[in-house]
Amino acid sequence: MKRTALALAVAALPFAAQAASTPSQEEMWQIIQQQQKEIERLKADQKVADSKINATADAVEKTATVANWASRTTIGGYGEHHFNHFKNKDDQVDAHRFVLYVGHQFSDTVRFFSEVELEHGLTKDTADGSGPGEVELEQAYIAWDFTKGHTLTMGQFLIPVGIINETHEPDTFYGVERNNVESAILPSTWWETGAMVSGEILPGFNYNVAVHSGLAIDPTGNGAVRGGRQKSAKATAEDLAYTGRLVYNAIPGLELSATYQYQADVTQGAAAEGEATFYELHARYQIANLTLTALTAEWDIDGSTFAANGSDQQEGSYLEASYKITPKLGVFVRQSQWDNRANSAVDTEIEQLDVGVNYWLTPTVVVKADVADQTNANGDAVNLGLGWSF
Repeated sequence: MKRTALALAVAALPFAAQAASTPSQEEMWQIIQQQQKEIERLKADQKVADSKINATADAVEKTATVANWASRTTIGGYGEHHFNHFKNKDDQVDAHRFVLYVGHQFSDTVRFFSEVELEHGLTKDTADGSGPGEVELEQAYIAWDFTKGHTLTMGQFLIPVGIINETHEPDTFYGVERNNVESAILPSTWWETGAMVSGEILPGFNYNVAVHSGLAIDPTGNGAVRGGRQKSAKATAEDLAYTGRLVYNAIPGLELSATYQYQADVTQGAAAEGEATFYELHARYQIANLTLTALTAEWDIDGSTFAANGSDQQEGSYLEASYKITPKLGVFVRQSQWDNRANSAVDTEIEQLDVGVNYWLTPTVVVKADVADQTNANGDAVNLGLGWSF
């Protein structure tokens, strides 16, 4: 009997414990409420965490987008200051140019380039537009590499002619001022709006073919081509111009170039005349530290008005020799002659001899000095210059 009673007692213990630990309905409700509150707290914490994760992802994405844009966008520019001590007129100090470039690579084959320039440090908002300087959009174009080795340029671009016109950063040439032949006859800096195809025909043999806006020369004035630049500023486009260039540079150190242009009417309809052809030839040869350059250019313009003042023929040429004494120090001599009224009854040709020195503080920062001796004009001067590009 005692063993039976003990066994029954032991068997009943779990049921007794269970009965003692089972909560009441009120206690169960409180437990459920506490658990629900904990679930709501965990959900709120998860929302905060998700929000922070999303914000971080957005920030990372924006940073990546900005970084990608910046890696495909380039900024550059150049500038130059001049001091001119003239023999026959007042001396002059000039913040001659300040230029900024902005470019962007849209894809492996499509890119954008632009150039904005402030000339002579100041412009004036006056009724007649007078002022010592100008703000100019010199370039703004899209270049598309439509096939290997060939590019289509569309927009406002520099005409492929001469040496200075396309490469005119002050650290790339000798002399404080740009040479007069490429300023008065080409006339640099010369840009137009249109389309141009460029490329390589054979190794070392390149071409440019362009159709673009043209000059608008006033034949009743002195007829100089430089005054006919319209600079793509509401430019009259009654007659377009056509330009072609061939460049040979297969031999190390040698460049040979020929440019030809045709325009049916360089007056843009202002007179019943003005058919014009233009050619430019240049050769440059660099051997060791010596560089030799020769350039010649000529305009032939039909029309009695141009013929009357001799501007139906405009021509110029120069020879230049430069020598790098050290990587930082170079000297040059240049003989030039040009005439914007070559068929005039009077002698209007101008000759100039330039001798000077360039000293590069860095490869793209240069200090310059030269002496200009000019005939038939008031160009005798001692010039000092500072230039840079980046």
